Amino acid sequence: MTLYALKPRFQAWLRPLVGIIARAGITANQVTVTAAVVSLVIGACVAWRLPDTRAFVLIPFWMFGRMAFNAIDGMLAREFGQQSRLGAYLNELGDVIADSALFLPFAYIAPFAPAWVGAVIVLAVIGEYAGALGAMVGASRRYEGPMGKSDRALVFGALGLWVGLASPLPAWAAFVMPVLAALLALTIINRVRGGLKESR
Repeated sequence: MTLYALKPRFQAWLRPLVGIIARAGITANQVTVTAAVVSLVIGACVAWRLPDTRAFVLIPFWMFGRMAFNAIDGMLAREFGQQSRLGAYLNELGDVIADSALFLPFAYIAPFAPAWVGAVIVLAVIGEYAGALGAMVGASRRYEGPMGKSDRALVFGALGLWVGLASPLPAWAAFVMPVLAALLALTIINRVRGGLKESR
């Protein structure tokens, strides 16, 4: 189960806006690059404001915006004939760059251990790589959960709101990152299994 299953409804809601964007001459690749750049800027801004943690409230708002950007670039590519090899690279690279930039500031927040935040970032990157590798074994791009891109956006958006409004966090919050790491490891396993099963 993953929030990715809700993507068709989200796309339907965005479809009128996508038509306006396409008529304005904005391309899918421009949307993809913009989402990655904004993620880098917000991640840097949040880290720069430390030890003031109030800037973390930017993360949940941008997580929703980034999900919209990701849906929009996909719809522009598929529904307006903008698919390209460059776009495929930008999509995959943009996602891992954005995740890394937005997750990294949590390494400076107690009681999260920097090593565990780093493990979450690495496992998130491997998870996206495992999903993209589906095409190399004759399967489709894999989106299995339980901690896909949309799920990570929800979790880290909630964590950003929590840090921004309720810091300092209780000591038991230290267990959040190890749990996320375990769920990401399971996601990698599920994506590999799904790709192998489909390819057979």
